[in-house]
Amino acid sequence: MEPNAEVVEESLGAAEAMLSSVDPLALGRSLRGAVIGAAKHPVPAVGNLTRFASNLARAAAASAQRSVGIDATGPLAPAANDKRFRDPAWSENAGYYGMLQAYLAAQRLVLDTVDIAELEEPSASKARFAAQLIADALAPTNFLATNPAALRRAFETGGRSVVRGVANFVHDVRTNGGYPNQVDLRSFEVGRNLAVTAGKVVFRNELIELIQYEPVTEQVYEIPLLFCPPWVNKYYILDLAPGKSLIEWCVRNGFTVFVISYRNPDASMRDVGFDDYMLQGPRAALDVVRDITGAEIVNTVAACIGGTLNTALLAYLDAVDDRGIVNSSTYLNCLNDHSIGGTLGTVFSDDRSVEGLSRRMAKHGYLEAGQMARTFNLMRANDLIFNYVASGWLMGDRPPAFDLLAWNSDSTRMPAKMHSFYLRKCWVENALARDEVELAGQRLMVSEISTETYVCAAIDDHIVPWRGSYKTTQLFKGECRFVLTSAGHIAGIVNPPNPKSRLWTNDELPVDPDAWFAGATEHRETWWNDWLAWISDRSGSLSVHPPLGNDRYPALCDAPGEYVRA
Repeated sequence: MEPNAEVVEESLGAAEAMLSSVDPLALGRSLRGAVIGAAKHPVPAVGNLTRFASNLARAAAASAQRSVGIDATGPLAPAANDKRFRDPAWSENAGYYGMLQAYLAAQRLVLDTVDIAELEEPSASKARFAAQLIADALAPTNFLATNPAALRRAFETGGRSVVRGVANFVHDVRTNGGYPNQVDLRSFEVGRNLAVTAGKVVFRNELIELIQYEPVTEQVYEIPLLFCPPWVNKYYILDLAPGKSLIEWCVRNGFTVFVISYRNPDASMRDVGFDDYMLQGPRAALDVVRDITGAEIVNTVAACIGGTLNTALLAYLDAVDDRGIVNSSTYLNCLNDHSIGGTLGTVFSDDRSVEGLSRRMAKHGYLEAGQMARTFNLMRANDLIFNYVASGWLMGDRPPAFDLLAWNSDSTRMPAKMHSFYLRKCWVENALARDEVELAGQRLMVSEISTETYVCAAIDDHIVPWRGSYKTTQLFKGECRFVLTSAGHIAGIVNPPNPKSRLWTNDELPVDPDAWFAGATEHRETWWNDWLAWISDRSGSLSVHPPLGNDRYPALCDAPGEYVRA
């Protein structure tokens, strides 16, 4: 080890000890490794410093020229989709322009330093993620004295915006774990303006409530739809608000619709496993749906992690010779093959992180509510954290009243045994996709699934990369249609017909997702309409709608039920 690396390692040793108790993802340890690794490569390190000094000099020259009216351009520019520096002051004011250039130069130095460290995965991804997060946190837009929009607001309001911002900060520290609030929840209430499609809870066990929705058409398709939502949030992402509800859309288009609403776990459910979720969740729901409707087969629609469970169920049904009861399956922003998991896989779901998280969950019996949501927020920290630091803490604005964010903040817990199994078998080992998972005493052969599938992914999804979703097309034996929609993980699902919607289609399914995209056709359309045509062809003929519940499964209460409110 070179002397300079020894000095760096000794100076950072104490910091690692402090970080280990508060850094279960080992981000600090990885960043420390990057600094030590960079110190072992002095030639490229000197090159980075030289480039940094050159960028600063060129930035200073450009700023000086702008101060006398010359429209000079500095060496760096923010990304085209970076909203932080859109205030005109960042380009029109020479001082702020110079500050922006200095920040971008420093950010590039930090990230280049990580890159030359030659760390192995997952440490390399963790170090880069940590470095980018620190750089984002230290952006000048996050501080009152260096945020021109916040200073302008303070001047215009006579300082009242600063007072309100301090009040917002204190409130968020006390009530939101020190994170800025994203949404004003006072405008929303489940059952009042969220999850309001009319229906009845027709089944309840220790894990789920099953909701059946009231028909609004004289006739309905004979094959019912069963929605299998994720349990990392409440089910009503599928029934968000009138006009934005996929369930409402399906009911209005003549489908008999059921949806699973999962119970919010507590410590008493610490030993509930992934197989319990499969058997007491969609497997139990299928029997109820078939009993009430009289249909022999059901179409399932799964979202996010609900898709992984749906795939496990299909393989389980094959194993116990019940393969015929699911007619088709639709996957919305789902991962079944986790080999392309993006940041969620490389940074948050490696073996060491999962082991640490499992130990923490064992103490309480569950993953704490909100922890998953904050993980997702960190993956888009500028948009989902620091954006609200600037608007709420610096400018004194109230958070917006936005239904998608209201749903996103309605966090749930997850049983320790189930979530540990899911992280280990799906993320760390990718065992489900490799036919190496056993559930409820059965070996799950995903490669033998012959059910027809419709796979929809979102091009800007930061949680489930669309190329990862695409790999589902290569897993099963049955016919598959893959479409790519505009927007991200949530808005990609909540995508009713609107002028901004975009859809990419390609009937060919090559192994390489980029080859699929190269041959795809773009449409000014939402996947809702494309899927409606697909699922209608697989839903049988139109007939009189079935009863709302029956003697064996009578209505227990009105939708949205009790579990969603816990």
